[in-house]
Amino acid sequence: EKDKVNCSFFFKTGACRHGDKCSRAHHTPTFSPTVVFKNFYHNPVVDVRQADAFDKVGQKNPEEQRYFDDFYEEVFSELERKYGEVEEMNVCENIGEHMVGNVYVKFAREEDADKCCKDVNERWFNGCPIYAELCPVTDFRESRCRQHEVVTCNKGGFCNFMHLKAISPQLGEKLYGRRGRRADAAGHYPSQKG
Repeated sequence: EKDKVNCSFFFKTGACRHGDKCSRAHHTPTFSPTVVFKNFYHNPVVDVRQADAFDKVGQKNPEEQRYFDDFYEEVFSELERKYGEVEEMNVCENIGEHMVGNVYVKFAREEDADKCCKDVNERWFNGCPIYAELCPVTDFRESRCRQHEVVTCNKGGFCNFMHLKAISPQLGEKLYGRRGRRADAAGHYPSQKG
């Protein structure tokens, strides 16, 4: 927050609620291992207007979890098959306009992220154009809302830090377990070197 020139939220989350009207600079990197797919995940089961209420009461919908796991596996598998090893994929549950449905994919190599970013901007997914760009986020520990992971964030879905949606343990084991990665307490699979 001491930086009066660069936007700390954009640096930490790859998104800023002020967008182009922000008084601080948003530097989109020219190279990065991470690609952000803006507004990419659309939950057909829980309406965005209800999402904040569901989050506050901690309701889990099995149908919605299945849909999310199917979406996650499809995107993860295709990106890894076409572009290279995916170290980490995170999907925001936030409902603020600048973060809703954002999907962050961190590749093992910057070259793979660059190729992915260039290729996918020519494509459509589920009837919608894909908007992707390289992202400054490489360490999601600083991006995630700690309150959301421990209990419930008092800012709800409009929080400016990432509320990440967890995949099921079975899918996590299938996609990440072969690499020796384990979920953290919140059910997320962070990248681990070595």
